[in-house]
Amino acid sequence: MIVITGASGQLGRLVIARLLEKVPASQIIAAVRDPKKVAYLAAKGVQVRQADYSQPATLDGAFKDAEKVLLISSSEVGQRLAQHQAVIDAAKRQGVRLLGYTSVLHASDSALGLAEEHRQTEAALGRSGVPAVVLRNGWYHENYTAGVAHALANGAHFGSAGEGRISSASRADYAAAAAAVLTSNEDQGGKVYELAGDESYTLSDFATEIARQSGKPVVYTDLPEADYKAALLQAGLLEFVAQLLADSDAAAAKGALFDDSRRLSQLIGRPTTPLAYAIAEALGQ
Repeated sequence: MIVITGASGQLGRLVIARLLEKVPASQIIAAVRDPKKVAYLAAKGVQVRQADYSQPATLDGAFKDAEKVLLISSSEVGQRLAQHQAVIDAAKRQGVRLLGYTSVLHASDSALGLAEEHRQTEAALGRSGVPAVVLRNGWYHENYTAGVAHALANGAHFGSAGEGRISSASRADYAAAAAAVLTSNEDQGGKVYELAGDESYTLSDFATEIARQSGKPVVYTDLPEADYKAALLQAGLLEFVAQLLADSDAAAAKGALFDDSRRLSQLIGRPTTPLAYAIAEALGQ
């Protein structure tokens, strides 16, 4: 039995879709806060169980009889460590034989502000004694392509990454990696995977590709981190979101989102999704 936590989220749904290509639906457990959100999975024969990171009592039932669990990191920045610890503790109580965790690229020494909770979670995994595999996911293409329409409307993509190179991949690529690890016949306990896209680019390259595909002028405008955060706030983003995005770009300028190991494509057995393809999807082409 394989449990996927956060199964109603964007990554969780994709992981389960990949697993359904590899194992019977009856061997997959979708653990979610609201089972109604994944009724379509139940219709396919996937077991659906209620599980809330913030309600530890729900986790033991969700993990009952599970051999493997994938802990998809919480989206609640600032509360992640306590929530992740609850999952780790429940996995230990239920005798889970492999606990996977979606961390962040180069977590141990990353300049990303959001990396700290990942570092703390990885340390908690190490102390737990539960066999664990860490998937250090790089940036998603979607983190940037979600802003394509805004870039077209303004004729510019704003950021604070300078000439830092970014090795992103699609969310589906990372989901395929998780499914590959969870269904592998090899012992995955103790492994750490640094996962990133095959290709790297600057945000200037990103803007140029939008312009090329759309036929409309789009340039990259680099801003100091504080100015970029202010621009995001002015655009209506919440304080913590603006801070996260500005910090992430500033870290990218220092190389935090770059990796050329090609470990992701090796793991999934194919090249990672090109950025140009993701931009074409965002443009509806």
